[in-house]
Amino acid sequence: MKAIYLFLGLCLTSMVVFAQSESKSRSGVSKQRKSISIPMQADRWEFAPQKAEFVTYKNVQGMKLLPKSGPVVLKDFIFSDGTIEFDVEQTESTFVGVYFRWQNAMESEFVYLRAQRVNNAKAIDAIQYAPIIGGVNMWDMLPLFQGPALIKEKEWNHIKLVVSELQMRVYVNNNAHSTLEIPRLEGNTKQGTIAFEGPAVYANLIVKPGEIEGLSTTEGIDLTNHDSRYIRSWAVTKPDSLPMGRELLNVKAFPTKETSWESIQSERQGLVNLTRMYGKSDSRRYVWLKTTIKAKSDLIRQVRMGFSDEVWVMLNGNPVYVDKNLYGAILMKPPFGRCSIENTSFTLPLKAGDNELLIGVANSFYGWGVIARFDNLDDIELAEK
Repeated sequence: MKAIYLFLGLCLTSMVVFAQSESKSRSGVSKQRKSISIPMQADRWEFAPQKAEFVTYKNVQGMKLLPKSGPVVLKDFIFSDGTIEFDVEQTESTFVGVYFRWQNAMESEFVYLRAQRVNNAKAIDAIQYAPIIGGVNMWDMLPLFQGPALIKEKEWNHIKLVVSELQMRVYVNNNAHSTLEIPRLEGNTKQGTIAFEGPAVYANLIVKPGEIEGLSTTEGIDLTNHDSRYIRSWAVTKPDSLPMGRELLNVKAFPTKETSWESIQSERQGLVNLTRMYGKSDSRRYVWLKTTIKAKSDLIRQVRMGFSDEVWVMLNGNPVYVDKNLYGAILMKPPFGRCSIENTSFTLPLKAGDNELLIGVANSFYGWGVIARFDNLDDIELAEK
């Protein structure tokens, strides 16, 4: 009997030792991945000559970016998911921010502060998330991804990003509540390095790979998915040049029987994202969008539309609406020149049977695309995918 007890005791001791060893091993792995402190040293960063200084500022090692520095990129680093934290104190009233999943200047994700909004906790655009797609900052196409934040002047601002595959939360100055909640990251990249841009001192950069704080890895809900009034299925032409001062209806640059078309579907929020399809417009250019609306009888329907930058709407070959949404100009639409379903509305006089809806869209400034939604679908049918 004593031998049996001794044997059981040895087994239990071995199990405890193994469990402790396994716990230490796992703890060691966790600690190894838990926190990476990135030094603000010149040899760790790529930057243009005389555009970055590495200084001791307020008793911490910092990186001071000068005006028009461009992105300053962390060397030999890959980030996909986890937590990014840093402190930033802006030196001028302009934009300062962090890129992540940075592949190059054409493709990355970007979160930035509008330092012009310092000490204004109610400014709706104090902080913004915007993907960089094809070299285009999509800030003007995604107004839902901006919000208020109390940005402190002449003090450190602590920024924390929690990135979990398709979702992200952003915290400012240790607030317990997230400042931004992004249900779906819209960039094309899944991993990449980190970069900073904007005149400021950056310090205390810490990355915690895999630390997602319980945030879901799948995309969040898009409530417009339940709204059948959005026009989601279109055909689109290839972009063509439209010199400044010329109008589509005046130059009669209409599609012909020989025009080639390609299918395009709206993305989240009903956005027909022409930037993702055609990239950056280095000069003013346009496309035509086309869809078919079937009506049971002659009737009039209201359409709400968001757009950037200019539109020419035609129904069955006749112009019905022309407008511009030019940021900083008299014709800028609310909200603040962004593409939003709030931009405008107009009526469509539909005839019984099939109706061809054409929308010419021109762009020369940041992102481009349209959102179109009927007031109701009584007695009409929209084209399907």
